[in-house]
Amino acid sequence: MQVSTTDLIRDQIEYYRSRSSEYDEWFYRIGRYDRGQELNDRWFAEVAIVQKALREIGQVNQVLELASGTGIWTEQLLQIGAKIEAIDASAETIAINQNKLNSDKVAYRHQDIFAWEPEREYDLVFFSFWLSHVPPDLLQSFLKKVYLATRKGGQIFAIDSRNDPTSRAKDHSPNRQDGIYQARKLNDGREFKIAKIYYQPDELQNLFVNAGFTGDVRVTENYFIYARGWKST
Repeated sequence: MQVSTTDLIRDQIEYYRSRSSEYDEWFYRIGRYDRGQELNDRWFAEVAIVQKALREIGQVNQVLELASGTGIWTEQLLQIGAKIEAIDASAETIAINQNKLNSDKVAYRHQDIFAWEPEREYDLVFFSFWLSHVPPDLLQSFLKKVYLATRKGGQIFAIDSRNDPTSRAKDHSPNRQDGIYQARKLNDGREFKIAKIYYQPDELQNLFVNAGFTGDVRVTENYFIYARGWKST
């Protein structure tokens, strides 16, 4: 059954609040996400490729991280950013992020990304594993806000998932629901319905060009798609 965008956003926020304490298990291949040595090594090798691409941006002053989560990529941004503003809709993930990094270079804001409006411009706007969760009817308005938050000559960097079944939990259902939706299960068995859209490189390229950025979209062999873009006007 189709769900309203408002209900979907509410459920997604609740899902990531409830998942906050176990989110890192996905990234670090623990528990239900442990796929064995060979696949785990493949995963981390591809993570390293994306991390290297992010570091190639070099040093920047002001960074905005949208949907900052538990700090996995905030930690990477600390290597290149003098100041980071991290926004997330989950107070639980913000607390984990803050306790993990304990850095005075990071300022946190608890806010629904869809309700966020840019109040200033940044040298770099970054979001990871977020664009795939933006419902199609909110995509253009979100990218417009990203454009407004990026200074002229500034950059964006986005990371997201490719549709490889071994990137997900071993008990994750392979069946998609209602096109853009997926059912996601927590360790305790609770299930939530979320939006999950897997973009192809040409689709992502067109999205950023239409939003006012020039850019370069790349993929790793199995798991990740990532884009670096520039705002020229």
